[in-house]
Amino acid sequence: MTEQSRSNTMTGAEAMVRMLEAHGVTHMFGLCGDTTLPFYDAMAQLDHGITHILTRDERHAAYMADGYARVTGKPGVCEGPSGGGATYILPGLVEANESSVPILAITTDVATTSRGRYPLTELDQVALMRPLTKWNASIDNPAKVPAMMRAAFRAMTTGRPGSAHIALPFDTQKGASDAADIWADPRHKAFPAERVGPDPDAIRDAADALLSAKSAIAICGGGPVIAGAEADLLRLARLLDMPVATTVSGQGSIAETDPLSLGVVGSNGGVPATRAVVDAADLVLFIGCRAGSVTTERWRSPKPGTRIIHIDSDPEVISANYQTEVAIVADARLALSALADEVAARHPSISFSGRERVSPAWAEKLAAFEALAQSTDRPIRPERVVATLSKLLDDDAIIVADPGTPCPYFSAHYRWRKPGRNFITNRAHGALGYALAASMGAHTGRPSAKTVAVMGDGSFGFCCGEFETIVRHKMPITSIVFSNATYGWIKAGQNSGFGQRFYNVDFNRTNHAAVASAFGVKSWTVEDPAMLEPVLKEALAFDGPTLIDVISQPLHEAAAPVSEWVA
Repeated sequence: MTEQSRSNTMTGAEAMVRMLEAHGVTHMFGLCGDTTLPFYDAMAQLDHGITHILTRDERHAAYMADGYARVTGKPGVCEGPSGGGATYILPGLVEANESSVPILAITTDVATTSRGRYPLTELDQVALMRPLTKWNASIDNPAKVPAMMRAAFRAMTTGRPGSAHIALPFDTQKGASDAADIWADPRHKAFPAERVGPDPDAIRDAADALLSAKSAIAICGGGPVIAGAEADLLRLARLLDMPVATTVSGQGSIAETDPLSLGVVGSNGGVPATRAVVDAADLVLFIGCRAGSVTTERWRSPKPGTRIIHIDSDPEVISANYQTEVAIVADARLALSALADEVAARHPSISFSGRERVSPAWAEKLAAFEALAQSTDRPIRPERVVATLSKLLDDDAIIVADPGTPCPYFSAHYRWRKPGRNFITNRAHGALGYALAASMGAHTGRPSAKTVAVMGDGSFGFCCGEFETIVRHKMPITSIVFSNATYGWIKAGQNSGFGQRFYNVDFNRTNHAAVASAFGVKSWTVEDPAMLEPVLKEALAFDGPTLIDVISQPLHEAAAPVSEWVA
């Protein structure tokens, strides 16, 4: 600790470090720049217990913070410099914000005294970040660093969690801040904080509605996993023998091997057999779910007119897409606990025959999947990759999937054997290149679990520089690339809806194994389906970063579980 920080005053940069420390931050992801020099100097001199992971660009620093937050239940922190650094970091901020994941981005800035004088990298960071974040400010007075940091953590973790941004001007970093103001509210070190309980009248109304139904079903978004509501959800489902479906983001709300789990529904990962169960329901209980276009097949499933109970911590979500009979604005865990208590107190004799409705849907789904998973076709079918990983990975493994080829296959067919956060994918905006960085954040937050990143070759091109970071930090992450030399999701859309006019979606095949090897990653290329299991087994067991380049079937030729292509 420096002499300055032992006194009653410290620099704004030192105050920023101390406020991160006070909020329990142990890891931070980011990239250096000219405007960051005072902050980095404070990090270098102070004894703070924060591990800073230097990334190769700011976008991936934000994605790492996102993956870290999802597996730890603590806000993730990323940082970057002014100008281009601020523009690069924003994709991760909007993805996290729309996914109700708290990450804090600290972007340093030009001095306040230089504004309007055309300094290099000048940018109105607050205006840029305003529509992308839940909370956003520039700390122009170094004395306000502690209070503004408390405000950022409070905003990120309370209500519906979300992302926050702080601009930290150069002169703020060098100015004076009061050491006596360094403290944090311990409630805001994790999320969700300061949970809001349900209105008892709404709970009674919801119980009335449930007990008057004949074939109710629950559809869970990401809310139950964020709230840690898995046990309360299962208790309510078992009281009523009620099927539980999830969105892609809601996977982990219930173990998919549970006899009441229907698995994923919707246009990405749902299949006709599971869709039929939703369509036959006379009441749907949405839990922490926005009932958006993908979940509801563009608001066709459940059918308009179906009775709706909706639980969400964000009141603006409820009734946005469906007329709602009972609205419960509350934390998912508290609401489900209260609802289960209310239903149990009434000693219901009702049963929604969940097991009988779920079992045939899974049987139909698995029969179609198994035939493809055992295929010896070349190029290798993605179903075979999913089945092999499911066979080899432990129940606590974390899989992080990019959009494109990985997402529909893993959401539909990898059957999660325990509840909780074991599957991560960026469902808010679906930007390519997310999975590798988010897997690095997830590994950092939960190093005891095996982490696997799955991506298409389009995504590989967005993120391959971070393989150097993985090697530098010796992260034993296994990456799998579905190599089919096309932007597969777009080509599949051209195939199904635009007369197979394949315009500007194909590119040259890359030797991804060679590229990863050049960074120091132990790598393989697999073309023969018979070699997939032994290579995966070796890669997963290796004590270091690995990559398997799988020459795979493109989406437009496949039987991917995406309803718009099937139709």
